[in-house]
Amino acid sequence: MTAHLDLPIDRITISQHEVARYSRHLIMPEVGMDGQKRLKAASVLLIGAGGLGSPLALYLAAAGIGRMGLVDFDIVDFSNLQRQVIHGTPDVGRTKLESARDRLNAINPEVKVDLYSTRLTAANAIDICKPYDIVIDGTDNFPTRYLVNDVCVLLKKPNVYGSIFRFDGQASVFHPPHGPCYRCLYPEPPPPGEVPSCAEGGVLGILPGLIGCIQATEAVKLILGKGEPLIGRLILYDALAMSFREFKVRRNPKCPLCGDQPTIAQLIDYEQFCGMRGQEEPAAAATDGEATVEDLKRRLDRGEDLFILDVRNPEEIQICRIPGSTVLPLPELPQRFGELDKAREMIVHCKSGMRSQKAIAFLKQQGFTKLKNLKGGILAWADRVDPGMPKY
Repeated sequence: MTAHLDLPIDRITISQHEVARYSRHLIMPEVGMDGQKRLKAASVLLIGAGGLGSPLALYLAAAGIGRMGLVDFDIVDFSNLQRQVIHGTPDVGRTKLESARDRLNAINPEVKVDLYSTRLTAANAIDICKPYDIVIDGTDNFPTRYLVNDVCVLLKKPNVYGSIFRFDGQASVFHPPHGPCYRCLYPEPPPPGEVPSCAEGGVLGILPGLIGCIQATEAVKLILGKGEPLIGRLILYDALAMSFREFKVRRNPKCPLCGDQPTIAQLIDYEQFCGMRGQEEPAAAATDGEATVEDLKRRLDRGEDLFILDVRNPEEIQICRIPGSTVLPLPELPQRFGELDKAREMIVHCKSGMRSQKAIAFLKQQGFTKLKNLKGGILAWADRVDPGMPKY
């Protein structure tokens, strides 16, 4: 059972125009006039205006949420348009916040939209989240997921969670003390790089629409106080099998955040907690274990004996490839590293540099010493060496 949201509907009025707009809600006994007033009185914060944030924002605005906050710091890219349906082709190059605001205003000008053009951090999360009744997690990285969870528990706010990858999605509602928190489900984050991001592994464009709609539905149910929310339940969706599975998630009495004797009383360094401190893209000059794309191009032009190892997946090779490179996908490396010559200098690359770091770590364990990671991967090559190369 969820806590009742204390919403000041006695001060809310529904205009004649709004009666026409929300008429299909108003004739439902589960919503009615009082329910629509609750939606108008409610405030929801969306973390992310991307794949999940798009359907969330669109449907919550159409439903008549009174105030909506959007947190994002990215710009619209062509690669977003396959799934981030709040943005259009003319929006490429604009900030996602500006694009989303204009679309939401077109759908429902009655909704007040707050924009937070920033990355959510431990330093600003409490101030940003505190004014809202519900926080909805539409992020795609573990540090922010743990941050959203922790700030919601500390502020006693429901956290409507969703995640997507390839053909699979998850959704739940975390709301201690009425149920578990995200840490009860995932006490520890996975090792850095072990779980590929959507940028590395891809995602079916339709998938965030479905998971985002589930999240939006849960938010509306929480506001209306109707139905059975996903508190203590995790929904797993497999688009290939078109199947839903539900798992019970119980509150962990030993959880350091929401357990019987919590040890976390304030926000922490989430990059460090997830082992990602220092994983950011190195600045400017390459380190001793790295090669820049400019250096690689010069050495290739001089005809030096270099072995370029591409550890991306076959589907990525079909998009673009550095001339002369040898393809050995990272998952196949443990079985096929014997095909490689330890005596030759090897430049290892992937899309952006993360998977190639893992490949180098493995090869060093097998006795390879002449290894360098291509800083920025093939994306850097496309940016600074071959602008005509397709990017993805």
